[in-house]
Amino acid sequence: MIPLRDENPTRKRSYITLGLVLTCFTVFGYELFVQATGGDDALDDLVNAWGVVPDKVTASLAAGQIISLATLGLVTSLFLHASWLHVLGNMLYLWIFGNNIEDRFGHFRYLAFYLAAGIAAGLTQVAADPHSTVPLVGASGAIAGLLGAYLVLYPGARIESIVFLGFFYQLLRVPAVIVLGFWFVLQLIDGLTSIGSTATSGGGVAVFAHIGGFGLGLLVGLAIRGAARMRGPAEGSAPALALAAAPAVAPATPVEGGPAGGSASGPALGDGPPAGGSVG
Repeated sequence: MIPLRDENPTRKRSYITLGLVLTCFTVFGYELFVQATGGDDALDDLVNAWGVVPDKVTASLAAGQIISLATLGLVTSLFLHASWLHVLGNMLYLWIFGNNIEDRFGHFRYLAFYLAAGIAAGLTQVAADPHSTVPLVGASGAIAGLLGAYLVLYPGARIESIVFLGFFYQLLRVPAVIVLGFWFVLQLIDGLTSIGSTATSGGGVAVFAHIGGFGLGLLVGLAIRGAARMRGPAEGSAPALALAAAPAVAPATPVEGGPAGGSASGPALGDGPPAGGSVG
């Protein structure tokens, strides 16, 4: 299931979301430049310096150094990505779901929440594997926080998605609670089945970061919804309620096509995580 857009209009321009998308693409362009001019070793050095390395973060916190180069990686890692597929997928989710959260929170509180979710995601991954030397890069921990908040605040919003059915696919309008709930269940299953496993020591998807970011988003979303109920109906809440009353799914004509999937591996930036790094 690949989301394409949501039917959830906003009242304000999403300046912060647009800025985050442009920043991530700019940084990724710089990564490509570093790799092209210095090779894979130079890219590995960049990722190790500015990504989240759990072993370094654990040592820094154990020494009482809350603010250090190691912990700074909890923020800088959010703007690094491992491949074209990685950055494009993350930016798609950020663009679809981030604008409504920015509209609800306001620009600066949204940015603070985004960074807080990213930090919480990184710390969750550190707690899951505190002595790992595999660097973590990617914005998906922070974006998972947006998804958690969106699930609570706009559960009935319709998400136009491509749903693959074998060698065919359909365009369906699916409620957010199904799209995002299904996504989180997959992350939870992956996380639980990886406990005690060393399979991700060479790199992979940092599912615990996703779980940590999503969990914070759920809590913040519940707090905001509870506060809104105490104050009464908030201005601008009508669109979400109207969307919730729409039909659950509206299928389009089936179109033949190949299933999306598959991943490449190798040291090149466009092929996978550099130096076996985990992606978030």
